[in-house]
Amino acid sequence: MKAAVLHRRQSPGDSILQIETAPMPMLTEGHVVLRVLACGVCRTDLHILEGDLCLVHQPLIPGHQIVGKVVSGATPERPLGMRVGVSWIGGTDGTCPFCLRNEENLCDDPTFTGYTVNGGYAEYVLARADFTYPLPETLNDTEVAPLLCAGIIGFRSLRVAGTQPGERVGLFGFGSSASQAIEVLRHWNCEVYVSTRGEPHRELARSLGATWVGTENDKPPVKLDRAITFAPAGAVVVSALSSLRKGGIVAINAIHLDQMPAFNYDTLLWGERQIRSVANMTRQDATDFLQLAGEIGIHPKVQVFPLDQANEALQAVKHETGQGSVVIVP
Repeated sequence: MKAAVLHRRQSPGDSILQIETAPMPMLTEGHVVLRVLACGVCRTDLHILEGDLCLVHQPLIPGHQIVGKVVSGATPERPLGMRVGVSWIGGTDGTCPFCLRNEENLCDDPTFTGYTVNGGYAEYVLARADFTYPLPETLNDTEVAPLLCAGIIGFRSLRVAGTQPGERVGLFGFGSSASQAIEVLRHWNCEVYVSTRGEPHRELARSLGATWVGTENDKPPVKLDRAITFAPAGAVVVSALSSLRKGGIVAINAIHLDQMPAFNYDTLLWGERQIRSVANMTRQDATDFLQLAGEIGIHPKVQVFPLDQANEALQAVKHETGQGSVVIVP
């Protein structure tokens, strides 16, 4: 099959994907082989490519927002030809204390799609059957791909922040994940305040119904009940914290974060304000979000790249030049 493959280089920052012929995945027990219909490009893929996350499996086929069709390993629950999604968490051990507490997102021995096992920048992929998800029929392949990580993790971020219907919620950064989270928030009748760099992102936030939109240096005009940060920058967390009411919560939606600057405890954190990290997602998060996305009709704007242009797709995410969420189609 054709695949975009990452090989270790002497300088991780200079790594690029090689478009090459790779072995077809071999079916193993409990898994299905999928023909990849589309695969969303995530900023986490950039962290892997550029060395922010160490390369633990090599050579590696990245990609963890996979829409695929079952072609082998079918079961009654996943028959041949069924369209399913695969996300970042590709499996858990099911036996560690976290899994036994229904906290599988914190599993001690997880599988990460496109990181510890090969992912979806390819024509075919192997996936654990019980970590695949039925997809809303109302969304096409390229529309549903960004929902499978950006959408699910944004939804989990709202849950980690304790968001309630009708609250004032700040979104700091406005990429693929935030642009889907705002649709959930609007469905919950929340007021949404967006602080982000780049006029295209600000214009998108306005078009999706944000109550207020400002630059990355602007502070929302009201105190917020909840805030979610989407940029991998510690300074953004402090900005979000400074916008909270007493008792409010900041949820950090990032797998990698640079150093957080010092801040004043008395004026920013005191008053039972909280900072929480968002770690991965659970299958229940995925199921609940995908059902909701189908019901309310989340149709993200996407820019499609062929597999041969996987490197260009990653650069579009890095430099925020993509017109919406970036998706690779083999």
